[in-house]
Formats: sequence, structure tokens, C-alpha cells
Amino acid sequence: MTPEHRTARLTILIDPRKKAVFEELCAREDQTPSQVVRQLIRSHIEQRLGHPWKPGRTVEETLRQNFGSEPQRKHPKRSA
Repeated sequence: MTPEHRTARLTILIDPRKKAVFEELCAREDQTPSQVVRQLIRSHIEQRLGHPWKPGRTVEETLRQNFGSEPQRKHPKRSA
């Protein structure tokens, strides 16, 4: 199985009204919310990297190629 076909869960908090509108817009476009979020994430990655996403590379390889090293996180992970 290629890395592009593996899945990981991403949990987000969103305003319920915004979620309802998002789901309705997705339905009108015959897409699932998950499909749209994956497209948004891929677009964000490609915009920041400056080239198309290449599945199969590790995070470290991708960041090293584009930044020379892993960039510092602007927003550290919050602790519970």
C-alpha cells in the first residue's frame, strides 16, 4: 500500500453552523467533506512547497529539500 492510500485521523473543532454550511456545499458539489478537506490540505502543502506533492517521501525528506532543515513551528502543539 502506498503512503498516499494510508489514512490518519485529523480532528478539528468548528462552529456547528459553519460545519452545516460546509457539509451542504460539499453535498451540492457531490463531494464528501473529507474529500474537500484533503484537497485543501494538499493545496496548502503544494502552495508552501512551491511544487506538486510527491507521495512516498518522508516529512523530513520533503522539508529538507524545501527548507534545508525542518522549520521551526510557529504554533507549538498545545498540551492538554
